[in-house]
Formats: sequence, C-alpha cells, structure tokens
Amino acid sequence: MTHELVIRGGAVVDGSGAPRRHADVAVDDGVITHVGVVEASGRRELDADGALVTPGFVDIHTHYDGQFCWDKLVTPSSWHGVTTVVAGNCGVGFAPVRPGTEDALVKLMESVEDIPGSALHEGIPWGWETFAEYLDVIDTPYVMDVGTQVPHVAIRHYVMGDRCYDDATADDIAEMARLTREALEAGALGFSTSRFFGHRDADGNLVPGTNAAADEMLGIGDAFAGLGHGTVEIITDHVDDPGERAWIAELARRSGRPVTVLAATVTRDALFSLAHDIERSGGSLRPQVGARPASLLMTLEGTINPLRRFPSYRKIASLPVDEQRRRLRDPELRARILADEPTAPRFAEANRIVSDYSLMYVLPPDLSYEPSDDDSVAGIAARQGIDPREALMDALADGRPLLHLFGRYPGDLEGQREMIEAPETVFGLSDGGAHCGVLCDASVPTYMLAYFGRDRTRGPLMSVEQIVHKMTRDTALTYGMADRGLVAPGLRADLNVIDHDALRLHDPEMVWDLPAGGKRFIQRADGYRATVCAGEVTHEHGEHTGALPGRLVRGG
Repeated sequence: MTHELVIRGGAVVDGSGAPRRHADVAVDDGVITHVGVVEASGRRELDADGALVTPGFVDIHTHYDGQFCWDKLVTPSSWHGVTTVVAGNCGVGFAPVRPGTEDALVKLMESVEDIPGSALHEGIPWGWETFAEYLDVIDTPYVMDVGTQVPHVAIRHYVMGDRCYDDATADDIAEMARLTREALEAGALGFSTSRFFGHRDADGNLVPGTNAAADEMLGIGDAFAGLGHGTVEIITDHVDDPGERAWIAELARRSGRPVTVLAATVTRDALFSLAHDIERSGGSLRPQVGARPASLLMTLEGTINPLRRFPSYRKIASLPVDEQRRRLRDPELRARILADEPTAPRFAEANRIVSDYSLMYVLPPDLSYEPSDDDSVAGIAARQGIDPREALMDALADGRPLLHLFGRYPGDLEGQREMIEAPETVFGLSDGGAHCGVLCDASVPTYMLAYFGRDRTRGPLMSVEQIVHKMTRDTALTYGMADRGLVAPGLRADLNVIDHDALRLHDPEMVWDLPAGGKRFIQRADGYRATVCAGEVTHEHGEHTGALPGRLVRGG
C-alpha cells in the first residue's frame, strides 16, 4: 500500500512525556496510521532525519475571537507549530450580542486585551446575535483547528444591558445560565470569566462580572450539568479568599467539568491546595501557567512608551520611528528630556511601570525573558555612570524593547519553571491575538523548546519530552479534545517536524497589518521544517503552503 504522508527518520517526542524514540510516522485520511518502521512509501514524504517529530501544539489561551473573521492563517500562532487554538478566554468575546450594541463589546475587548478597536470594527462582519450564530460565521477553513468559549462579559451585557456592572437578580442568573447552556450545546468548548483587578473598561471600571456573587457563578456552572463536555476558565485575584475558594470548589463538584484558574508564583500555594482539595472530592482544577511571568514590552511605537512622560519627547512623538531614534541621539533633545518634569499616569501601577528604572529591563539579545539586575535601565546607568534617562533613551534609540515583569520578579524564572513542570498545572496564557501593542507571547512554544529546553543557563533546563507533553496532550485533554496531542495510531495527524538545534526566535517586531492599519507585535521563528494539520502540510520552513485543512472544533 501507499500512505498519503510518511515522515521518515525523526526522533518522535510523542506528547505523552515518554522518552523520544526514532521512528517513521505514516498518515492516511488525516489520521496517524503507524508509528515505527514504515516500509511502504508515501505519496508525500518528509525527511525528519536529525529533527524532532512532535504533535502539533494545542494552545488553550488565546483571544483570536475577532481575528478568526479575517485571518485564516491565525498568525502568529501558526508560525510556532500550533495546530489547535482555544479562544474566548478571560470572559471577553463577541457573542451573544444584541444588534446595535456591538461597539460595547469591541470597547471592552480593546480595553482588556489591547486589540485595536478600529481593526475589530473593520475586520468583523457582525450580523449574528446568538453564540450559535457566531460559531456558524467562524465555521470556515483555517490553517489549524480553532475553538472558542462563551464569555461571561458578553452574556452579562446581553442579559442585563446597562445594568451589567450591577449585581444580578435571580432572573438574570437564570437567563445567563440558559444562554451558557445554549452556547455549550451549539459547540462552545467552555465558559470563561474574569475577576481580575487589571481588567477594566475605557472609563476605568472593572469589567462586568468581576464581582459576580457566588450564586451567579454557581448558577452558570449548573448549565454544564449532564452535557459531558466543557471547561471553565477563571482569572481571579481572590484565591486567598475562603469564599472564592468555596464557590470554585462547589462549581467544580456540581458541574463535573474541569476548571482552570490562571496562576502566578504568588498564588501557587493557594491554588495547588485548592486543586488537591477538589481532586479529593472527585473534581478537577488545573492552575494555568504561562512560559513567562506576566510582562509587557515597551517601545517607541508600542502601546506603552516610557518616554511619553516627558514633554520634550512628546514634541517628536508623531515623527516616523526611525526619525525618533535618530533624534534621541541629539545632545540638545537629550538635555531637554533630562531637564523635563515628567507627567504621571492616573493609575499608580501604570506610573510605576513607566518610571521605576530598576524594574525596566532592556530585552536581552538571547530573548531569555530572564534578565538580571545588570540588564535593567538602572543597572546599565549605574555601570556606565550616566542618568537612567540617558540609558532609557539609548535603549529605545537602539530599537531594543524594554521588558517589565509584573509582580515580584526574584531575578530568575525558577518559580515559573517549577510551576510549569508541576503535574497539577496546565500550560497556557499565550494570549495569542491579544495585547497587540505590548507583547507577543503567541511565540511561547518556540520559546519553551529553544530556551527552557536548550539554551537556559540561569537554572535547570526542562526535558524536551516534558515541554512537549505540557503543550500537546495535556492541554488537549484539559479541553476534552482526546483525538489529538499524541503521536499515536488512530489520532489526528497534527504534527511538527522541528530542527531543535536550529530553532530560534526572531526579535519582536511591530507591524501594521491588522484591518484599518492596526498595529501588533509579531515574532517569527526559524527551525520548523514542517507543520502538518489533519494530515496536510500547512507550513514548510516557515512558509505557508496554501493548505487550509483546519476546522472549527465544536464541543460535544
């Protein structure tokens, strides 16, 4: 017989966490049919000699809800070996929506996720009202498989209108539960909500549902009863609150569905304790952790530019970026900026981000996201005997992004590595498609394999087998997609062929390629020989082949 596709001679890292083994992989009808010695030929063959063969990566935390409408390549995730994404996270999205109120959801998405509103307005065709109708609109071919969740903010806005910032009534809760059930039956992969102080609308208000009472959350959780599918995603600041922990545990027990709560090193102990308590009662809670701590990049053209505090800089801020960089070398302008009285943002945290030079790191050339004190603007200034503002201007004139790490960065990412490796956690938080002007963490699959799996010197490496497991089978099962994430016969042929020695990230780059000329950071990669989705080669050496075998994944 002849197989449709054979990948020959690679080191198969199968996604289970087991040691790699040299094997061929045969594919027919979009499914893996054999892993081992494949004697028959393939109508198409890929040479994997010296390369890793892994499952396609399954990214469960993205915000491509609007981008699905105009970008069937789902970039930049598809450049980094991702073959399945889950959108609709953090409680924000675009359905259900009452006709005429679309702008409210756009503004909330723009404020929470830093996606240009002009791009969303121009790129989204709208026309739907229910979540099921939204799924029908995005049920088109893609370069990868896509799925999404029903967002709490949109449901609250649909049910409560202008009251969506207030407490919900019993009737409100019943209607929100009905809509959630309806969305799940239509194919939503889950439900998401935000209880995070940093998620605010354009007026500074906490987004709808942030302070929703336990009875509201449990009422919505009851919508999962008897369905047999769906995951609940929660972002919360209140893990240490016994009341918060109690309703999360009760929701997991009553719904019988997996719950994933976004985690940070400061919430680790509380979340792990809660996860163990829920597991003992027969439920499942997976703290969700990302490759990097919560962070942002500051650049001249980005959403956050620390030089905007200075009146003398603002006089040149409208010039082309290359001209701004040239002017930042001008001694006269530098002297004026050094003498300026800076303005302060209205929020204390925002002011700290743009003014504390000890917490402002020049992004290392190795893109480690693990800077030392010497990499900070304050450290560079002290070493060179100059004012920190001069070091700031030098870095931005050189075109290097400045990195701010939220929380209590201890000087390394050991806490992050330990959380990623912990069996309790699930890997996520790439935020693909979001935070367009401040980061590009959709590149984290490449970062994990290249940095944590090969290049790191500031602490232990992670095994490639463990990294691949956390980004494939483990994430797929958390969202009920048992047909993928493993290189094994009978499963979907979503695969990567990766030259691990050559794998590297490019620098983050700002481009203006969104609808209406909207800007976003992108990040390219080298080292991906091929990516395969449903048995079709979608990318070779970083270039799209033209194939669009991906589909909308509907839960249940």
